[in-house]
Amino acid sequence: MIIGNGIIANAVKSYDTNDVVFFASGVSNSLETRPSEFERELSLLKTVMKEHQEKKLIYFSTLSIHDQSKQDSPYVLHKKTIEEYIKNNTENFLILRIGNIVGKGGNPNTLFNFLTSRINENNTFTLHLKARRLLLDIEDISKFLGSHRMNPENKTINLAFPYYYDLKEIVKGIEKRTGKKAYFSETDEGDFYRVDFDEDIEKFFSGIHPQDYLETLTQKYI
Repeated sequence: MIIGNGIIANAVKSYDTNDVVFFASGVSNSLETRPSEFERELSLLKTVMKEHQEKKLIYFSTLSIHDQSKQDSPYVLHKKTIEEYIKNNTENFLILRIGNIVGKGGNPNTLFNFLTSRINENNTFTLHLKARRLLLDIEDISKFLGSHRMNPENKTINLAFPYYYDLKEIVKGIEKRTGKKAYFSETDEGDFYRVDFDEDIEKFFSGIHPQDYLETLTQKYI
């Protein structure tokens, strides 16, 4: 059973089963501030959990929870509230904290989509030199779930390719794929936070070079 119709919901369609609830209908914009949007997700989650108590719940959260610079943001506070509610009210769950998703469609304001759009349209932008980002191919969500048969119970897993890309690396990858030059100014700002990855994640991405992973993303989604 899949709740939602966005990019993550579409990514897990092949693993749809009556035994599992994939909750992929939530606030996707990390800049959201409207209480009504957060309340809508929590209300829907409570309803789904009540109606399907016997099923395993897989919830898609965010790695931003680890970002100390965003601890007071409404989005991160909301995700923490959701995670705690799940842990305290169901006996079989898996929470996947997702990195910066790269895929077809989705939120146009995600890092990869934003940079690609700016470069393609010859628009200028500001590059934060201290920023680092953890990327994730949308298809790797379903691949990871498939390879582990959704077995982990009552766990919270950080899911992203375990390499911290600086923004210049990502920009150069997009430039190479599009054949266009990026026009940007630089500022000595940006956030960078470390994430602990399970052994399962390290094994899942084992042997993949960071530049190869980035090149695959640009080839698939640009």
